[in-house]
Amino acid sequence: MAVVTISRQYGSGADEVAARVCDMLGYRYFDKGVMARMASEFGWSSSNIVDFSEEMYKVRGFLDRLRGPRVVAQTRTWTEDVSGRRIPDVAELDEEQAIRMVRSTVEAAYEDDNVVIVGRGGQAILKGKPGVLHVRIEAPMEDRVRRIRDQEGVDQRDAQRHITARDRAAEDYLKRFYGGIDWADWAQHYHVIINTGCWDTEAAAHLIVNAVSYLPPADAD
Repeated sequence: MAVVTISRQYGSGADEVAARVCDMLGYRYFDKGVMARMASEFGWSSSNIVDFSEEMYKVRGFLDRLRGPRVVAQTRTWTEDVSGRRIPDVAELDEEQAIRMVRSTVEAAYEDDNVVIVGRGGQAILKGKPGVLHVRIEAPMEDRVRRIRDQEGVDQRDAQRHITARDRAAEDYLKRFYGGIDWADWAQHYHVIINTGCWDTEAAAHLIVNAVSYLPPADAD
């Protein structure tokens, strides 16, 4: 079988396309639930899984970065004292630690196979791996604005502002945590580029499913 990674512009409809691909192929949609299952299978504590995706990431300015790693989550484990009383042990995870967790879980999902991974640097983490299809989904700005305006109930100006901020965060996320890669470098990072201004959700999903059928198996020589 295969793994599909999807990089997307905000408002391109990629999440809906990914969900449809999962339905058509019977694959899992990579989310915190899948991360927790991976944790359980590999002996990790599922309660401490942190899904540090682009949606959680905020672009940091130069002075902000000088202050050191930013804490993005807290994890809690329990220990017992000599009397048997349970005591919480709270640990803070910074961005670098959270990224290592995401990377490890994506790699574990790859080994488990049959999964669609949206964002999270999947095209960088699994670059060059056999049995992986890397997809980029984009759309014209006017289509993206219309979609975000309808989904979030905002006006056109706010929709454009949200799109600009989210795209910038996704671009910076990859540059910062994955070796400075350019998320829009199509030739380096993707096998298939889909414009959802030309293809609706169903057609885009069929294009991906068809491309998956041409992938050589992961164990091919």
